[in-house]
Amino acid sequence: MSEVKSLNELIILRKKLKEENKKVVFTNGVFDLIHSGHVDYLIKAKALGDVLIVGMNSDASVKRIKGNSRPILSENERAFIISNLKPVDFVTVFEEDTPANLIQNIIPDVLVKGADWSLDKIVGRDIVEANGGEVKAIEFVNDQSTSKIIKSILEKYKA
Repeated sequence: MSEVKSLNELIILRKKLKEENKKVVFTNGVFDLIHSGHVDYLIKAKALGDVLIVGMNSDASVKRIKGNSRPILSENERAFIISNLKPVDFVTVFEEDTPANLIQNIIPDVLVKGADWSLDKIVGRDIVEANGGEVKAIEFVNDQSTSKIIKSILEKYKA
């Protein structure tokens, strides 16, 4: 089981992992309704290094990005679920709209986003590459999304 950590705890942990020559992978997202696409993505991200840290948007951040009807699950529920997925080593919740501050403080060896993001649009790319790290885009294997799940539920259960 992985752990939910504060930024300060992650900064200390990152220093230790660097001393141990562990390759740290970082990714981020909302992870609202967990589906097979999320799990596949996290498995592939973990395969790129030794330790996978997941930055998760706070409830307030999700509302700003996705609108007032989201998230469906609270940040505590989402953090609990993500932290208990096999590929995930550590989870942290961030309040900002982007993980730039997290990435600046953690400086992962590998920064990962879904292939729906072009490399030049990935937040933190400049920081990671300037510190000798790499940025990867992972292809999605299925056409699954939280928005599609919500739409399907609404269609199936409309009065």
